[in-house]
Amino acid sequence: MKNIFSLLLLLSLVASCKSTAGKTSDTQTISEYGIQEDEMKYYFTATGNKPFWGLKMGNDDIVFTSLIPGKEKLVFAPVDAIKAMDANVKMYKVSNETSAAAITIQQVDCQNSMSGAISPYKVSIEIKINSELETKKIGGCGKYNTDYRLHDIWVLEELNGFKVFITDFQRELPRIEINSSENKFMGYGGCNAISGTIFYEKDLLRFSKVISTLMACAPGNKEGEFTKALQNTTTYIIENNRLTLSNPSSKLLVFKKVD
Repeated sequence: MKNIFSLLLLLSLVASCKSTAGKTSDTQTISEYGIQEDEMKYYFTATGNKPFWGLKMGNDDIVFTSLIPGKEKLVFAPVDAIKAMDANVKMYKVSNETSAAAITIQQVDCQNSMSGAISPYKVSIEIKINSELETKKIGGCGKYNTDYRLHDIWVLEELNGFKVFITDFQRELPRIEINSSENKFMGYGGCNAISGTIFYEKDLLRFSKVISTLMACAPGNKEGEFTKALQNTTTYIIENNRLTLSNPSSKLLVFKKVD
């Protein structure tokens, strides 16, 4: 009887562990920069070691957390970036009632001092509580979190301000499928298969390294016009199941979301 009771207790513990593990994996995905929900809410996230700290930058707030005494959690209002003229470097000067910080984000490969992982941005922070005499300087690595709403299949509706028709292309309308987690895209240009990468930062979207198959296109096919517009894109808007791509000069492309 004692052996049977012990066996039942063991089975109960195993079942409980499996249930708990399942709940954890179903509700959130954890990366070096935080849970998936954070990456959807904040456009930039960063971490650092010695001491451990984390940074989350969003349209509603900027949140700094750390193991530094007195700086365990500081929340700042969002501010516009101060941009360097000759490099991709941005500085954000933030403050609240108790503290102030200068956050510098530089596009350069950055290696985590513990994990060895490479991130595309180096982050430097100078932070100070108002009652302190000295500023604390810390560094780490970060990344922009590509807008998850881009992650879909989009079919072309407008090209350079004009509605498009199948007769403008080979056999069907151009489309792109964006993978926001890998910053890649693939699709059909109206004659050839196309693919490439996307570069994303806050308020910036570029389609680059565009390649295509080499099938000859019929006279009048607008694939070249389409791919040129795609590569000239710098900004985007998503609303009413439409993706609009533009640059400072004009609206270039309008796509409709399809499932």
